[in-house]
Amino acid sequence: MEPENLTRVSEFVLLGLSEEPDLQPLLFGLFLSMYLITVFGNLLIVLAVSSDSHLHTPMYFFLSNLSFVDICFTSTTIPKMLVNIQTQSKVITYEGCITQLYFFILFVVLDDFLLTVMAYDRFVAICHPLHYTVIMHPQLCGLLVLVSWIMSALNALLQSLMVLRLSFCADLQIPHFFCELNQMVQLACSDTFVNNLVMYFVAVLVGGGPLTGILCSYYRIVSCIHAMSSAQGKYKAFSTCVSHLSVVSLFYVTSLGVYLSSPATHNARSSATASVLYTVVTPMLNPFIYSLRNKDIKGALKSLISKSSIHFGFIPVYGYSNTHRRDST
Repeated sequence: MEPENLTRVSEFVLLGLSEEPDLQPLLFGLFLSMYLITVFGNLLIVLAVSSDSHLHTPMYFFLSNLSFVDICFTSTTIPKMLVNIQTQSKVITYEGCITQLYFFILFVVLDDFLLTVMAYDRFVAICHPLHYTVIMHPQLCGLLVLVSWIMSALNALLQSLMVLRLSFCADLQIPHFFCELNQMVQLACSDTFVNNLVMYFVAVLVGGGPLTGILCSYYRIVSCIHAMSSAQGKYKAFSTCVSHLSVVSLFYVTSLGVYLSSPATHNARSSATASVLYTVVTPMLNPFIYSLRNKDIKGALKSLISKSSIHFGFIPVYGYSNTHRRDST
């Protein structure tokens, strides 16, 4: 490519999910609702775990971290999309696009690592219950989360630096509602062989490694459950994995479905629409999946809500009534 055909990039254009003007208010309302539900639901999980001492266990420690990451994950893409719809502007700066790309990769990979850590936690709890507290001590739990953060940050940094080396032509339209890595690489005018090589190698490593860990953990879990003699013990052991298994299935089925089907459809807009499943829907459903079948979480949420009601509702009324009685006497 000749140098004169290249341009200094200052901004990209995010085409979004649809360019139909009549659909924009509907998209704004839909995504605003899903974003608020996601933030509120996951925030409740974090507050419930932190406020209830009975939930200060490795399983709920990892769950609260997952909920926090889900809040950050959706906050990386949805607010910018809502602002673009509201202002009727599809522009995102080059720096803003690279920043969004970095944090999107960071949190999606971190989600993957945390799900793997949670699978290992379930394996230890079911297969080695007598040594659970010894193996899953607070230092190890903190170390597992810290290593997940570091590996995710390094991967996101690598991918972002690989994009920074690319040169772009005049066509800077991204057929997506956020700066997606594959779409940005396809827009480049310079040679993208190294980028594609690194991108697919890391995808296999970062995606396949945790998935293998999850499958191995559940293989051992199924073996341990099968070896149990008590039917009640089997049911109790399996019930502790249902929520996590549902979230893992939802995460991998939606994300793998999007990236495996996109080369076949050759339609970037369809791929962008499908990606809503794992970028928005999955983080939104996670709090419901973990709370509906979990008595501990539901109890902690009820306690948290009742404390909030007392703090914000009943105390001022009680104070007012006491003052009123003193004044009347």
